[in-house]
Amino acid sequence: MKRTFYPGTIITILLLLIAGCSSKPYTFFQMADTQFGFFNANKEFSRETVNMEKAIAESNRLKPAFVVICGDLVNKPGDLAQITEYKRIAAKLDPSIKLYSVSGNHDVENVPTPASLELYKQHFGEDRYTFRSGNMIGIIINSSLIKDPSLAPEEAAAQEYWLRINLEKANKSGAKNIMVFMHHSLFLKDPNEPDEYFNINSERRKMYLDLFKQYGVKQVFAGHYHRNSYGRSGDLEMITTGPVGRPLGADSSGFRIVNVKGSLVEHKYHTLDSLSLLP
Repeated sequence: MKRTFYPGTIITILLLLIAGCSSKPYTFFQMADTQFGFFNANKEFSRETVNMEKAIAESNRLKPAFVVICGDLVNKPGDLAQITEYKRIAAKLDPSIKLYSVSGNHDVENVPTPASLELYKQHFGEDRYTFRSGNMIGIIINSSLIKDPSLAPEEAAAQEYWLRINLEKANKSGAKNIMVFMHHSLFLKDPNEPDEYFNINSERRKMYLDLFKQYGVKQVFAGHYHRNSYGRSGDLEMITTGPVGRPLGADSSGFRIVNVKGSLVEHKYHTLDSLSLLP
């Protein structure tokens, strides 16, 4: 049987082939909890300075496509000295490497208010936005508004509405990967685990898990726990990364290196002391 290809069909096939070939492997770094002031109860932040400068120096040496820092940039919300130090060191990142900052509960308060959200935006920029790197779309959200929206219900509702719109756009964009970056983990190990300080309560957790799965999200990256943790809900990975700043468990200060090859995503946590061994 002779098969006829019409000009429009041929063009479509060529475009799909080109799109597939253009998806080059790349690497990005996911950090969390630089949290200036946490080591020494806001008296000073010399240890945080050393750690973040090392993380940025290694980023400049290893040249990822981008760096994303998943919240708790500082320890005391609105502290100008801590904010200034974070921004001073962040500015040392090679301009060819994009830096994406995420808000954490220590940046906007455990229970955010319109005032604390506005203060964050004045110092760091928007608390929700999207970005694209190759065939990946990253979606950054303010998880403090999910954890406890009680003092900023309008802002929480606006974020949810915005998120639904942008998940749909991402899903229709043809991106191979849609990844979400937030501060709090939806869950640490098990999507059915009990509610606690370090995860999102079960009712909202289920809603967001269902939403992410509906639109094809396969990875959610978070921090907050100051340790590493990992869990799955079906095809969705919940990846919780230890701190650049002060650890609260067995995992030393460090960050996660993520390798993306088409739709295949591999990741591993590296301590700051071990990074110098990487080529």
